[in-house]
Amino acid sequence: MKVLGGQAKGKKIYIPKGARIRATSDRTKESLFNILPSMEGKLFLDLFAGTGNIGIEALSRGAARAVFVEKNNLLIEAIKKNLSLCGFIDQYELIPTAAENGIQLLARRKEKFDVIFADPPYERSFLQKTVDSLGRASLVSENGIIVIEHSHREKYEENDDKFILTDQRRYGDTMLSFFEINNERLPWEK
Repeated sequence: MKVLGGQAKGKKIYIPKGARIRATSDRTKESLFNILPSMEGKLFLDLFAGTGNIGIEALSRGAARAVFVEKNNLLIEAIKKNLSLCGFIDQYELIPTAAENGIQLLARRKEKFDVIFADPPYERSFLQKTVDSLGRASLVSENGIIVIEHSHREKYEENDDKFILTDQRRYGDTMLSFFEINNERLPWEK
């Protein structure tokens, strides 16, 4: 696994021995960044960050800042190592906690992100929980995008109108679901 584009292109992503993760494949990652708008100057949130693979790709492609939320200590050290290997010293924040806690912390700070990417464990109902949690937290900028990587067997059920599912792309067992703020809501409902 390596950085596919931008200033750190070709740098290998370190995966610690014994880490039990399902890393986003290079094929899926390349497709994701071909679908997303330019990262130039964007604020990027990487939830369930693992090795930091996706957030680092965003930084390499010009994101102004990336926030990584990861609770596993082995993976936290891997993120730090990967950021250092790729030359990203002061463009990031690492929040060492569970995704839900990280979302609540960022909400209290009134942070807003242009792109939020989440890669929760497959088939544990995290797709729905993550979208619902992000809806309550209001972390998405006005024209922002949420992307959730999940098993194609998991289905999202719209239960409020904060976000709308705008696209889904399947890569083998992996599905990328894209959400945007529902701008059709009445102004007093926002």
